[in-house]
Amino acid sequence: MKLVIKQLLDGSCRLGQLTELGRHTGRVIDVPGCLMYTRGASAPHLTQDMAKTIDKLPFGIQLTLPTLAENHEVIEDYKLGIGSFTSQQDSLLFLSVQDPGTTIPSGYNEKQFVSIWTTGGRMRLSTATFTTMLKNMKPDWFECLYDGDVVPGTASKKRIRKSVDRTLQYLDDCLEVQQNSPELKNIEVFGVIEGGDSHDERIRSAKETAKRPLSGFVLDGFQSDALATDVKQNLMMSVLKELPEDKPRLIHGCGRPDQVMQAVELGIDVFDSAFPYSVTESGCALVFPFSYNHQSNVDSAVLEQSTDQEKSNYVNDNKAGISRYEINLTNESYKSDFTPLLADCKCYSCQNHTKAYINHLLVTKELLARVLLMIHNFHHYFEFFETIRQSIRDDKFQQLKKIIMDST
Repeated sequence: MKLVIKQLLDGSCRLGQLTELGRHTGRVIDVPGCLMYTRGASAPHLTQDMAKTIDKLPFGIQLTLPTLAENHEVIEDYKLGIGSFTSQQDSLLFLSVQDPGTTIPSGYNEKQFVSIWTTGGRMRLSTATFTTMLKNMKPDWFECLYDGDVVPGTASKKRIRKSVDRTLQYLDDCLEVQQNSPELKNIEVFGVIEGGDSHDERIRSAKETAKRPLSGFVLDGFQSDALATDVKQNLMMSVLKELPEDKPRLIHGCGRPDQVMQAVELGIDVFDSAFPYSVTESGCALVFPFSYNHQSNVDSAVLEQSTDQEKSNYVNDNKAGISRYEINLTNESYKSDFTPLLADCKCYSCQNHTKAYINHLLVTKELLARVLLMIHNFHHYFEFFETIRQSIRDDKFQQLKKIIMDST
């Protein structure tokens, strides 16, 4: 895997492509970009045929190990890997150790084991177990095991130091197996940067990880709301300064649009798309604007055009932790709203159905509700990343950032 930087904005915001993607000769991934989030190797709530109708569908797919681990022996018997098993051999497959779409219980990692949480409960992964799963699944690229169980504000310096030491040891063990295994030799490896909220440990983790023969890096631990925004940004900037500029940087759990814009500005290249899934699970639809040709205060513009009931919805949703980037379709006011989820949206859901219909499906607990919401939310999110790349090309990134930040 090779990162080709085509444009650098303000010294750190990168526009480029990931090339030399192993068996996918001639294909590229545009960055900044996101991977399609999956559960059990499928887009949540969607069939493969339906997922393929979504515009700007990413070529890269994120496989989440907790949703696959229980079936790795079935995949081993199949022998051709998870891509062939799920008919996604034409996609670039990235395997993540944890699932960014779920909350991970704390306090279960051990010296020799990392815990993941499957439908059947806790599963302990050693390096040997993990690399066996890799051989069975045959992804194109994976992140090494890591000890990310460090809660900001509560973890001691000793625990943070231990998480970095364990993560580096897992990395060395995985690399040793990978370099001596014919099945894994051509698979791209990303190392994980840990360190919690400790500046010194973050720097140590970044420096030591950058010494290893890796294709790229994963920044973990920035998804926690326990870290203040300015603390996150300062830590992220410090880490990125220690990483080689010619290798891609991936981050987990920073999927909200304002978080994405801040991370892109600092130099992050690849994101997951678990955020649209979380929005869908809440019965919500993404509606944030991202056209940088029209500058306005989004909150004011929305509220000026809203009914009293809709204004009340915004206030109540905010109190419930639902951001301005989305609307809650379970609100009673939408039962008689016969407009699409978002005006001018070209997705299947907006072209064929209304807020009232989706409200009805949610109230009656019909499975179709989340199918339609997932289609729209993925469509909107992937279009958002296309617009980010275009704004960098047009030197309008700051205009787009202002629109997104005004939506909070």
